[in-house]
Amino acid sequence: MEAPHPVQILTVCTGNICRSPVAERLLQAGLDQVQPGAFEVRSAGTRAMVGDPIQPASADIIRTYGGTPDGFAARLLTPKILREQDLVLAMTAKHRGAVMQTDASLLKRTFTIREFARMLKVLEERDAPSAAVDLPAFWRELPARAASVRHLALAADAADNDVVDPYRRGQEVYDQMEDELAPAILTILRFARQNS
Repeated sequence: MEAPHPVQILTVCTGNICRSPVAERLLQAGLDQVQPGAFEVRSAGTRAMVGDPIQPASADIIRTYGGTPDGFAARLLTPKILREQDLVLAMTAKHRGAVMQTDASLLKRTFTIREFARMLKVLEERDAPSAAVDLPAFWRELPARAASVRHLALAADAADNDVVDPYRRGQEVYDQMEDELAPAILTILRFARQNS
């Protein structure tokens, strides 16, 4: 029997060397534990430092949570990359807007990562966990389900949707990025485990 096409998830930031690679590598590592081969998580940048590796402080965060930063090269967000995605997780509302400008058809599949995590919490509270018989199908339908509860998951402050950009800033800003990003990633992975 042919293996189903993996669920395609894309994380997006600006340079594709600080925030989106952390989200990419940690989501991939966690989702591989849920069902190996069922997910393919990649990242891209709206103004990518094409070919650059992950910034050292971001690489440290990835290692801390059990992922690997090795073998990474930043790439530019393109319409071709977007066409292949089932779910796009942007680091800020501005990045989400850039995705929409590139491909408006992704409206119901594109969220900021913190917003998406809040939506999954609403779905968790509303629906009992289900053992997804067809995991790829479940995840391909998930963005529409999440979008349907967007109004129940609004941020108290619009800034709560964004993950701070630590590029060329001190360790304390990388720590802030981790504090904003890690809970969202952990929420997504918990949801994945409960519905697998």
